[in-house]
Amino acid sequence: MSKLKGQVSIGLINPKDAQNVGSVLRAIGCYQADDVYYTGNRYGFAARHNTDTQNAQHTTEIKKVDDLLSVPTYYMDDQTKVVCIELVEGATPLPEFQHPECALYIFGPEDGNIPQKMINQADEVVYVPTIGCMNLAATANVVLYDRMAKSERAKALIEQGNDLIRSSRDGNNHLKVKKK
Repeated sequence: MSKLKGQVSIGLINPKDAQNVGSVLRAIGCYQADDVYYTGNRYGFAARHNTDTQNAQHTTEIKKVDDLLSVPTYYMDDQTKVVCIELVEGATPLPEFQHPECALYIFGPEDGNIPQKMINQADEVVYVPTIGCMNLAATANVVLYDRMAKSERAKALIEQGNDLIRSSRDGNNHLKVKKK
C-alpha cells in the first residue's frame, strides 16, 4: 500500500470516552483526514457499549497500537510529521502554525496529558489558545478545521457554494438566507 500525498492521521492516547472518539471519527470524515490510531484499553471497552461510535467506525479506520510513535511504516512514511496538540509551555499557538503536508496529530487522554517523552520526540507541539481547556473531540475538530481552512482545499470547497451546503446538510434542513 503506497502512502497517499497529504496523509492526515489522528493519534489518541488511551481515550476513555467512546462518545469523544465517535466525535473525532465524525470530524475526520468532515475534514477529510484518513485514519485514527489509539493506545490503551479504555476505548475498546467503552466502544462496545456505544452504538454511535460503532456506527462511525464503519466508514473510518481506527487501529489500536502499542505506541503512537512506532506506528508501522505501512501506514506512515518518513515525510510524516508528528504534531502533539497539548497545553504545553513553549508550544506554538494554532493560529500561527503551518500544518505539514503529512501529519500524525497526537492528542492526550481526556483525564491526562501527553507524556513528556512524546512531547520531546514530536516534530511540533501546538496548543489551541483558549480560556481553560477543551475536551478531546472539540480540540480535534478545531485542529482539523484549522488545517482545512489554511489549505488550498478550503478555496475549492468555498467555490462549491450552495452545492456543497446542499450535499452536506441534514436532509431536513432546507433553510435559505433571504436576500435583503
